[in-house]
Amino acid sequence: MNIASLDTPALIADLDVLERNINEMATHCRHIGIPLRVHSKTHKVPEIAKLQLAAGSQGITCQKLGEAEAMVDAGIDDILIPYNIVGKPKLKRLTSLSKRARITVALDSEETATGISQQASADGCVVPVVLELDTGGGRCGVGSPQDARCLAQQVMKMPGIDFQGVMLYPSNTRAKPFITETVALLTRDGIPVRIISGGGTGAEAASKELGCTETRSGSYVYEGMTRIGNSEMLAPERCVLRVLVTVVSTPTPERIIVDGGQKTFTSYPPTPYGHIIEYPDAKIYGMSVEHGHVDVSECSHRFRVGERISVIPLHQGMTSNLHDELIAVRGHNVEAIWQIAGRGQVK
Repeated sequence: MNIASLDTPALIADLDVLERNINEMATHCRHIGIPLRVHSKTHKVPEIAKLQLAAGSQGITCQKLGEAEAMVDAGIDDILIPYNIVGKPKLKRLTSLSKRARITVALDSEETATGISQQASADGCVVPVVLELDTGGGRCGVGSPQDARCLAQQVMKMPGIDFQGVMLYPSNTRAKPFITETVALLTRDGIPVRIISGGGTGAEAASKELGCTETRSGSYVYEGMTRIGNSEMLAPERCVLRVLVTVVSTPTPERIIVDGGQKTFTSYPPTPYGHIIEYPDAKIYGMSVEHGHVDVSECSHRFRVGERISVIPLHQGMTSNLHDELIAVRGHNVEAIWQIAGRGQVK
């Protein structure tokens, strides 16, 4: 099938760019000597995760339990969930999933650990856990080596839990004293530290310097090694996703409307809301719910209703979460249609 046959809006992945990004990150991690555990939250597509595993990732990371369920359903069996699992419904799902695959989860409080322990004991399974450290992310995580030691001591006494080590986000070299002291305190107490999981695309070398046993990277798969933040930073040759849209109105010579708006793209600033490959001087300056507003005043081309354009979305991972399927293309040919199985799985 040729992409000209696709209905719009259509979310498209350029396979040549995708494969290059995957292979470059795998090579990069091998070169610096740090095992890679890819993060699937950017793409949420089992087929892409399998490409990453085939390239050398030792497992995957899923931010939410629902994403992990989708990946296990697709046959992936080694997953880290770097998130506190709280509440009876989630805990029952966690233990059920743990009987089908190796699911390691993060925690940063006695309450979270107790919940996992009680549910795992009731359901006859053991859940591997890592203790999250706050190394500057300002989200979850214990704030000091002493707090880490105290919590680890409590966790080691709980049935149904297999303490594996620690995780951190982000990996930055300023955290080295924190990590070094934490590992020393736990080791001194006879507490195993088999895993030190670092994280952040672009922080692979920092993970290595910190002594991590693995590094978690995710956004690179769509955006290359450079995060996309604004139009000046857009690097089309490194961006996998394109949204194929159709011109549905040409109200004035300076303005056109396309059939993709807020429900096709994410639409928070900065503007423009993407990069139009065929006409880089055209700018998506605004969005209604189902309309994309494009300023074409700087283009010499005269647009007509029915024309198609390809847009690299500014927020690629979030745009992906709005679509049910991803169309994998090479050149102008469709090679596969992948379900975005983790789409909307926020529980």
